[in-house]
Amino acid sequence: MTNLSSADLRSQLQGLWLPLVTPFRDGDLDETSLRRLVRHYARGPVDGLVLAATSGEGMALGIAELEQVVTLTRAEMADIRHYMPICLGLSGASTLKMLDQLDETAAWPIDGYLISSPYYVRPSQRGLLQHFSVLADHASWPIVLYNIPYRSAVNLSNETLLRLAEHPNIVGLKDCGADRAQSIDLLRRRPSGFRILTGEDTQYYDAISDGADGAILLSAHIDTEGFASVRTLFREGNRDAAQARWESISDLTRLLFAEPSPAPAKYWLSRTGLIDSAEVRLPMVEVSAELAARLDLEIEQRCRGVDRLPRRAQS
Repeated sequence: MTNLSSADLRSQLQGLWLPLVTPFRDGDLDETSLRRLVRHYARGPVDGLVLAATSGEGMALGIAELEQVVTLTRAEMADIRHYMPICLGLSGASTLKMLDQLDETAAWPIDGYLISSPYYVRPSQRGLLQHFSVLADHASWPIVLYNIPYRSAVNLSNETLLRLAEHPNIVGLKDCGADRAQSIDLLRRRPSGFRILTGEDTQYYDAISDGADGAILLSAHIDTEGFASVRTLFREGNRDAAQARWESISDLTRLLFAEPSPAPAKYWLSRTGLIDSAEVRLPMVEVSAELAARLDLEIEQRCRGVDRLPRRAQS
């Protein structure tokens, strides 16, 4: 299958993207559950997948496992004859090591990268500009920047982002800056074709109303159609319906982040049969008994009127 050019990824970097969780079982990658997830979300209103990023526990995966996740996902899409663009999540605190990762993944069947700011070292804005510019010059696939200062301990300023947006191989931003004023300013000043998707689940409606092109949302694992409909209704001019739909699902975004993500989402997906185990890798741990009870109650309420929880999809 032919991969996307930078121009193609720009055009498809909108709507609802899913940062797919990585299923494990007994310490290993659960290939059966991964294929089941891809089949399930291919049937819904998902515009693209991000693999092995924060929600996919990418930092807990070895390079062979990363390739396995990508290969299995693309193979399942081919089997069901349904195409979605794929961005691979990469992160690191060393520019040289990131260049090595770009080389190792250059021939993989992906369409782009989602690359977060370097964590822990807290570079200056000049350092961030040079870091991402070097990566973009080197990368075989277009790059989506990932600004998430509460994890990386450094914020990409709008001046830096606007300069990076001029690079032909940098096509967009996953915005987890958690600063609505900064986001609005960037949306107003960004160059044509530079895509901005929110990654803040609880701020999804605000971001769409402010002009974001879409979202990359962990919560959309659970009510995919509901999250997609918020943007669809808003774009159709039906703001009241969009807000009402958002209000009906906004509590879900808080519940799924009540403990470190993606453990709550994995628990939900395992209880409803999409994955075989809620297993996460240390230092992540599975949800507490208290949160499990809250999630069970929410699942039961959503399944009310059904004799039992949904059957596991056919493997």
